[in-house]
Amino acid sequence: MAVHAQNSEPPNVFDEALLYNDLNMSKLCINDDEASKKLQQNERSKGSNTKVGRVKRRSKGEVVDLRSLLIQCAQAVAGNDQRAATELLKLIRQHSSPMGDGSQRLAHFFANGLEARLVGLGMKIYEEYKAPGIERPLAADIIRAYKVYASACPFKRMSYFFGNWMIGKVAEKATRLHIIDFGILFGFQWPSFIQHLSQRPGGPPRLRITGIDFPQPGFRPAERVEDSGYRLADYCNRFKVPFEYHAIAEKWENIRLEDLKIDKDEKLVVNSLYRLKNLLDETVVEDCPRDAVLNLIRRINPEIFIHGIVSGSFNGPFFLLRFKEALHQYDALFDMLDATVPREDQDRMLFEKVVYGRYSMNIIAHEGSERFERPETYKQWQARNVKAGFRQLLLDQEILSRVRTTVKQGFHKNFMVEEDGGWMLQGWKGRTIHALSCWKPC
Repeated sequence: MAVHAQNSEPPNVFDEALLYNDLNMSKLCINDDEASKKLQQNERSKGSNTKVGRVKRRSKGEVVDLRSLLIQCAQAVAGNDQRAATELLKLIRQHSSPMGDGSQRLAHFFANGLEARLVGLGMKIYEEYKAPGIERPLAADIIRAYKVYASACPFKRMSYFFGNWMIGKVAEKATRLHIIDFGILFGFQWPSFIQHLSQRPGGPPRLRITGIDFPQPGFRPAERVEDSGYRLADYCNRFKVPFEYHAIAEKWENIRLEDLKIDKDEKLVVNSLYRLKNLLDETVVEDCPRDAVLNLIRRINPEIFIHGIVSGSFNGPFFLLRFKEALHQYDALFDMLDATVPREDQDRMLFEKVVYGRYSMNIIAHEGSERFERPETYKQWQARNVKAGFRQLLLDQEILSRVRTTVKQGFHKNFMVEEDGGWMLQGWKGRTIHALSCWKPC
């Protein structure tokens, strides 16, 4: 996402969202009782919590099935039937809103994507959003939106805890620890880990993080990944953890082993949570960047490779199939927030706009190399990892049990934590959305 960096961000804004001791997050979690109250509040303010697959009543007793309208509109867009698509979009707009219930919000953002695809403006809209003249959210705004998401949904916090737990076990007695993070983004995973290292008996190791991310457009392609390093350095100074940071803003498939400056005396870990989906695959380019990055990780030869993925089936080249599968996935995501966060919450609306809105726009309006939202299922990634020369490590049953207990006690009852084939699965109402596993080169 395009975010304006601001050096004067108040530290407490980040601390409240990013620091927590172990799994003691009672002040940040929304449990089932709280979620029920928020859902009742939403029902009073905006009508029933109708899912996208159900119908919306019109003023004269007629009903509008937003799901069917969106699929019909996608079919018209795919067939380049501009008249039919325009009429359907007009009808969808009348019954959707970024401030409505979950189905209305989903319909609003999916309609944006369909309209952009219809008129061929997908990339133009995306570029305008990143342009210097367009107001972009501050990093502090993003962290507040993230806090709302993280308090309502366990996916990211449990993923960070899973990853940090596994790294902590591997580096329990290490004096020097090097973490290579493919897709570091804002570095939200690491403040709590740094805090944990500072409390280690005998003192913390010397920590080195190589933060890797895609270059940003404009004159400072490494700005975001560098800003993440400055922020993490501040946390290390506060917690007295010796620290070194190396920023890489480059196409991942172009990164060379020597760029990572590996030291044989360091305990080496590779971490990549939910960002390998942004790499192109063999359906777009012959030399598959996904395979190239996995091959690089194998050559790095880490003690452990922690791999988190968004599990989805909307990476295919056929637009209508992709649209329908994305509709199912985002139906669950909007329904999840509608069940746990008040609709008038401004940070929720910001999160939905800059994350769900941007991602769905990319899925719907873009093709080829311009489409960066390309999730695959965890079973597809399983096959990729094995083919690339990795062996899967057994899932740690202690961390699985602790995650299950925390989610059950601290979050809405419809969140799920399951295990399948060595992956820890997280989802909503039976739909798997995130999956994590650990690997080691053969």
